[in-house]
Amino acid sequence: MSSGEVRIIGGQWKRSKLPVGNLPGLRPTPDRVRETLFNWLGQDLTGWHCADPYAGSGALGFEAASRGAASVVLADASSDCVAALHKAKDRLGAAQLRIQRSDGLAVLRQLPVASQDVVFLDPPYDYPHHELALKLAQQCLKPEGLVYLETDKTWRDERLPPLGWTLWRHLKAGSVHAHLLRAGA
Repeated sequence: MSSGEVRIIGGQWKRSKLPVGNLPGLRPTPDRVRETLFNWLGQDLTGWHCADPYAGSGALGFEAASRGAASVVLADASSDCVAALHKAKDRLGAAQLRIQRSDGLAVLRQLPVASQDVVFLDPPYDYPHHELALKLAQQCLKPEGLVYLETDKTWRDERLPPLGWTLWRHLKAGSVHAHLLRAGA
């Protein structure tokens, strides 16, 4: 399954490597983008509750846990990805991670209302349900919570307010468009 690896760039597991499977649509968030994202969020996520419902390699969720998140839900529909996530969790002793094999939308529906500080939405680029995922993420976020949305195109300001979001930060790196969103238009 493994075709490469991605390294955790900060926190207690800095420089630890996560396997990346050779699966269709799997493209881990690049180091530069993760570094910027965690500069935006702050390096210390102590006590935060995070969800990564389209985990893939788990880079975003492991990065949050490495920086002190109290709990991180990692989910992926691929049994290969889930097996690799469990292996990495065991190797690092990452007790705060909860890993499940599931569709991202189902995970977002299961999360308790107002329970998450940040939700990482990084599904495959051709994913047809971004808007529904954003709607479901809003329900599980705490009032000051944030959503990270990674896509292959910019989500402009005119597209976000009707969905109840405001663009707080944006970065383009190669084909990656990284957005940090706040609830409220």
